Amino acid sequence: MDFKHIKYEVQNRIALITLNRPDQMNAWTVTMMNELIEALGISETDDHIRVVVVTGAGRAFCAGADLSAGGFNVNPKNEGERTAHRDTAGRATLVMYDMKKPIIAAINGPAVGVGMTMTLAMDVRIAADNVAKMGFIFNRRGIVPEGCSTFFLPRIVGISLAAELILTGRLFSSSEALDMGLVSRIVPAEALLETAMGLADEIAENTSAISTALARQMLWKGLGQDHPMAAHILESKGLDYMFAREDCREGVMSFLEKRPARFSMRPSTDMPEYYPWWQEHCFKV
Repeated sequence: MDFKHIKYEVQNRIALITLNRPDQMNAWTVTMMNELIEALGISETDDHIRVVVVTGAGRAFCAGADLSAGGFNVNPKNEGERTAHRDTAGRATLVMYDMKKPIIAAINGPAVGVGMTMTLAMDVRIAADNVAKMGFIFNRRGIVPEGCSTFFLPRIVGISLAAELILTGRLFSSSEALDMGLVSRIVPAEALLETAMGLADEIAENTSAISTALARQMLWKGLGQDHPMAAHILESKGLDYMFAREDCREGVMSFLEKRPARFSMRPSTDMPEYYPWWQEHCFKV
């Protein structure tokens, strides 16, 4: 793929997206947003790809918005006589939120502002143990949080820690991020990408693409429910659907025959009729 601000590669059944402005510490631009959304779309529609891994080129993951390139807002959209400016990070995380494919963040260096908020919509965050600068610095720049971070962050670390991180805008290290549960693990820098790709490969090699797509969205869309009955209903629907399908039969037989499973169902054609079950939300001002 010929992109300017990212790199897109496919290794086995894993899409590796690399933020690729190393001389600018991968600072976020409108071009990077557009290319990231395009790359995610390619991954989403390609049944061969099972997992997406996102990392940064050089010594940074992403040092935030490139203020000289107008990285915050994009594409004024005429709404009658009004003009709506949409947050670029939010546009990217909303795409991630509705995807069928799991996304793993391999945070290899400083991740500040959008460099952190974009990872919140990813399913797993793994960081190098030497990352010293992570943070939600918006209040210190005279703006407000973006990337839908006021939705995601409290659900990941809890409201009290989310408030502390956002209201102070302070920087913290990957080891502190691990203590807060913001990342699931930290590993030596030289092992970061191998670890992330290994986790992606574990998903790709051992799980049903349909089961994974359904489970991912059951987790994400369940975060706003007010009673476990909503989860019970969806899980019951999912079980009823999968019990009658080839991937379930294959999963059981592979277990009984003590061999790797060969799942054949495809997200492009085999999702249940009730998917998606959530209400679409449109951008309004």
